[in-house]
Amino acid sequence: MDDLDSWKVLAREHRGITQELAAFIAGLQASDVTSQSRDVLSKALIDALGCGLYGLTTPWGRIMADFAREQQGPAEAALWGGGVRVSVGNSVLSGGTAIHSFDFDDHSRAKIHPGALVVPVALALGERERVTGNVILAAMAAGYETMNRVSQAANPSRTRMRGWHLTGTTGTLAAAATASVILGLDATTTASALGLAGTQSAGTWAFTADGGMSKRMHPGRSAQAGVMAALLAQRGFEGPRYILEAEDGGLLFGMSDTPRPALLTEGLGTRWHTDETCFKPHACCGSNHACVDAALALMREHKLDLADIDRIVAGVARVVNTQTGFVYRADSVLNAQMSLQYNIAVALCDGQAYLEQFTPERIVEKQVVALASRVEIEIDPAIDQAYPEIYGGKVTLVTRQGQTLVRQVDYSRGMPENPMSHAEIESKYLSLATAAIGADAAADILALANTLFDAASVNPLAKLLAQASVTPSTESFVAA
Repeated sequence: MDDLDSWKVLAREHRGITQELAAFIAGLQASDVTSQSRDVLSKALIDALGCGLYGLTTPWGRIMADFAREQQGPAEAALWGGGVRVSVGNSVLSGGTAIHSFDFDDHSRAKIHPGALVVPVALALGERERVTGNVILAAMAAGYETMNRVSQAANPSRTRMRGWHLTGTTGTLAAAATASVILGLDATTTASALGLAGTQSAGTWAFTADGGMSKRMHPGRSAQAGVMAALLAQRGFEGPRYILEAEDGGLLFGMSDTPRPALLTEGLGTRWHTDETCFKPHACCGSNHACVDAALALMREHKLDLADIDRIVAGVARVVNTQTGFVYRADSVLNAQMSLQYNIAVALCDGQAYLEQFTPERIVEKQVVALASRVEIEIDPAIDQAYPEIYGGKVTLVTRQGQTLVRQVDYSRGMPENPMSHAEIESKYLSLATAAIGADAAADILALANTLFDAASVNPLAKLLAQASVTPSTESFVAA
């Protein structure tokens, strides 16, 4: 539908959907959040904290934290690991960047990373406004629903093929929705906040060309923009209340050649996209997890050694091939995390794809680089047709003994159909947070995070986050 006339017809049919979403956000209470969604958001909070604390050990995490400290502003919210309080905008800029700093944060089949936006906004603005844990819960639910719905309405596969990074483009609206609940904005003012957020939407995939740090920044910058949008709307600064469906300049058409505006409000209040959140057991792009799981399963079940493998073929969707199927270049940790060739190769070599597999030293080792170059990637028609409703992947190993072994995974570990338990999320958190701030501090933060939604205030947790002493990594995170 990449023509304006067709879009105008669709836009007129769905005029008012931004305001309908705003009304949902403005009316949302903690009691409206289902027990299933509450459980998912509890895991999301803990997962984001672990990813964020570990992210502060990376160069880009430290650069942004130092920048936020220098900008400072009024002492409104904790600067994680910084020992100070800064403005809400600078707190979320640092926190959002940190959470996404190692590409280990939660995601969804809408091709977004909601936790990196929603959690820092809820905690920072919640600290400033001194809200209860129930409000934090409602705010997080609003952010997760908004981000998922905007991405689905834009059509994430088509948006991605245009080069947009949806975490950046939809993240501003998620942050504005989260902030609007914290601030208690009414429906009209929330619609203004969404409009002001949407007009600031940005973020592209150009970073894959050279491993630039921009991907790490997108959630932090989008969180900052969304908070600003809500605070301005609260003051009476009016935003475009048809930001998503406007005939001229509507964000959905601007992002995609085949937008689906009906999906923005379909089942609103009854279908919770939050429940479809995916958590990562592997420290790499979520689109690659099915193939990583398939490769690990084949090696384990058939008791294979690397010497047994003659040929490796990965079958994926067309979008995944565009996103992660590039020829592996051992030039940065980011490109290693995005590369399907490297992810499969290092999993075959090491039996996992965790922190140790994405160090500057490991990503350039000759054995794994050579194996990555042997991973053939092809578009599998059935997997392509099912994507993105099913994030499937297939791995075929041909052995030197002449066996052809095939494993297809439709639901990788951490997907809602194959979920990680709360205990597994806690274990992941502790491995990340302990590496960053030590076991005792990590445990103290976890204890407060586990009870946050029933707490009278977020401030005790915020205080611990500010006081946490982060040990910077000695790694450069960039290959020589």
